[in-house]
Amino acid sequence: MIRLLLALTLLLAAAVPASAQTPFRSEVITVSARGPQGAPDIVFVPGLASTPAIWSREANRLDSRYRVHLVAIRGFGPLAAGTNADRALSGPAAQEIVRYVREQGLDRPAMVGHSLGGQIALRTAALAPTEIGRVMAVDSSPFFPALVDARTTVDDVRPLAELARTALLFLGDAALDAQGRQLGQNLGGAADAVFGTLGWQGGDRRVLAQGLYEVMTSDLRSSLPRITAPVTVVYGWSPSETSPRAQVDGLFRAGYRGLPSAPTYERIEGAQHMVMIDRPTAFAEAMDRFLAQSARASAASTAAP
Repeated sequence: MIRLLLALTLLLAAAVPASAQTPFRSEVITVSARGPQGAPDIVFVPGLASTPAIWSREANRLDSRYRVHLVAIRGFGPLAAGTNADRALSGPAAQEIVRYVREQGLDRPAMVGHSLGGQIALRTAALAPTEIGRVMAVDSSPFFPALVDARTTVDDVRPLAELARTALLFLGDAALDAQGRQLGQNLGGAADAVFGTLGWQGGDRRVLAQGLYEVMTSDLRSSLPRITAPVTVVYGWSPSETSPRAQVDGLFRAGYRGLPSAPTYERIEGAQHMVMIDRPTAFAEAMDRFLAQSARASAASTAAP
């Protein structure tokens, strides 16, 4: 009888997928996965103060053909802050995504990140260049202040970033809204990438404040040469000369100049910061082109001797 029970236990264990045997646990992020096992993997990362809900339309559209992995940052939205309450945010999140990819056995997933999530995706690709298949950065820059003035340095923007972090930490979301408009004016009126239409879903004030600070002060341009995965940059654009969005083409290109291979640029007319929500049809078309490139690259890699 003991031998029979042992044999059944071993049989059942062998039948359970490894991902179910070892659920991913982290104090920094959570990840929910859906879609067919064995299908191509896509990892979605939300931006500042956002939850995976911002990816709902794309996740629902793709999860019959892809294995969709939705990252949530602890401290954004309803999630408790965990260890994010008292330390850096973006770097640890990228490290945990690398760990997730390895532990769950993802095969060179495509990564899609919005805003701060785009920076986290770039960090992930720099940390694990052979393990990430492609990166889509949605309205995200390696250094956001350079979208206002390419000559801006971290030292230039740090006093404003400290002010914004303090306002949010001690005065709350309403203060951020007012302070954000003022900072946008101070930065030349083109700071909607940080403060406008954020899709602000709240969360733990300490984590939101730290995330805001990192959005303003993180300069990832020196990390770009380590990214070997192809990169697609999607951003909102306006033909109106009176709109700051009319000027972003050259600024985005300058920001990503350090990549070993030139990225693909997808500008979406009429979109602001929340590109996937502002222009969902155009964004879906850009996503399909991005994924088709990924499929072709995977097929070529498989066919190579």
